[in-house]
Amino acid sequence: MTNSTSEPSTSKPKTCMDSEYDSSILKLEQALSRIVNSIQSLPSSEQVPIQRALDRVLSHDIISPIAVPPYDNSAMDGYAIIYSDLIAAKEVQLQTVATILAGTPYDGELSPGQCARIMTGAKIPRGADTVVMQELVTVSGDTITLNTNPKQGDNVRRAGEDISPGEVILKQGHKISPADVGLLASLGIGEVKVFRKIRVAFFSTGDELKPLGSVLQDGQIYDSNRYTLHAMLSRFGADVLDMGAIPDDRHATQTAFITAAANADVLITTGGVSVGEADFVKETLEQQGNVSFWKLAMKPGKPLTFGQINNCWFFGLPGNPVSAAVTFYQLVLPGLQKLSGQESIETITVKVPCTSKLYKRSGRLEFQRGILEKNPQGELVVKSTGNQGSHVLSSMSKANCFIILPLECGIIEPGTEVEVQPFFGLV
Repeated sequence: MTNSTSEPSTSKPKTCMDSEYDSSILKLEQALSRIVNSIQSLPSSEQVPIQRALDRVLSHDIISPIAVPPYDNSAMDGYAIIYSDLIAAKEVQLQTVATILAGTPYDGELSPGQCARIMTGAKIPRGADTVVMQELVTVSGDTITLNTNPKQGDNVRRAGEDISPGEVILKQGHKISPADVGLLASLGIGEVKVFRKIRVAFFSTGDELKPLGSVLQDGQIYDSNRYTLHAMLSRFGADVLDMGAIPDDRHATQTAFITAAANADVLITTGGVSVGEADFVKETLEQQGNVSFWKLAMKPGKPLTFGQINNCWFFGLPGNPVSAAVTFYQLVLPGLQKLSGQESIETITVKVPCTSKLYKRSGRLEFQRGILEKNPQGELVVKSTGNQGSHVLSSMSKANCFIILPLECGIIEPGTEVEVQPFFGLV
């Protein structure tokens, strides 16, 4: 309902004896499995020019129509030679019969005792099989003397060395990167088929939430969650439908659900999933659709709801801003990736020493916000951003990683090795 009220503060020491464990509540991995196993990728696709294909997800395999490179070419500026000439003479002197530029092949064929001046990327002339760097020869008129003993095939890039005709170079489900766009262009492919963008509707709930530009009255706050969600969804690449802030009203909540389910593939709400008298989100989902789960053994983010309304998937995120962000990255994002047809993405984590003392009670998996950095010795370490309250959005702004503390662990002393999930592994 709100994006201001804090979950219990973690700023005071708590011991492993103060457990929050409830065996009836789903663990993160169970919830994630339920989400990705329920959701199927969208069947529809569209064809787009590669200039508009960045960050789109391929709906079919890309098969190379040509070899790359398409012909043997030089990797260096130098001289194309016949390797057998090196065996036939003690001191190798060769006559230069041509200069070959990239894009201007030599029509002739080299004979024994001949060579050709050649530039990087130029096609290797017939008869030649080796390129000697220009720095390793002595030039006198149209004659060169080799000052090295190259190996046969040196500095020659063979046809198909990178890609063979008929080779699958990008698979269905691959999210296209800038390098992929260049790769497609190198193959002469100007258009690709991609899954259509998924449409995500979202709204906040709470009478206390006011839009930017409003003058706050006593008890009111600015609605930050919608702007955070808009940014995360835009970076993901979804078509977004911002439905604003919905008041704590049963009819308004029901109407918003109906509108979202009719116009979007996914509905995401923040707030209203707890058990307060004015929390109507879970109630509405139960009436209009179905609830798969609504509590998790994780912190922040315990009150998270997942379900479905007709053909629209639903994620009800907690109202506290950090809780909303953490649950989006850990649970919503994998669901959106599955729905968009994207191939499975493995979460990137590393283990590094923690330089801060971290407070935690056993019983819930916890995602604390951290700063991953190098110490004076050049080694990676992590430190806490400070106050870990789920209302402290500045802890997300300062952070560049999550410190993942397992369900069973308690207080972490400085110097302890912890698991860290860098933000660059998310979106």
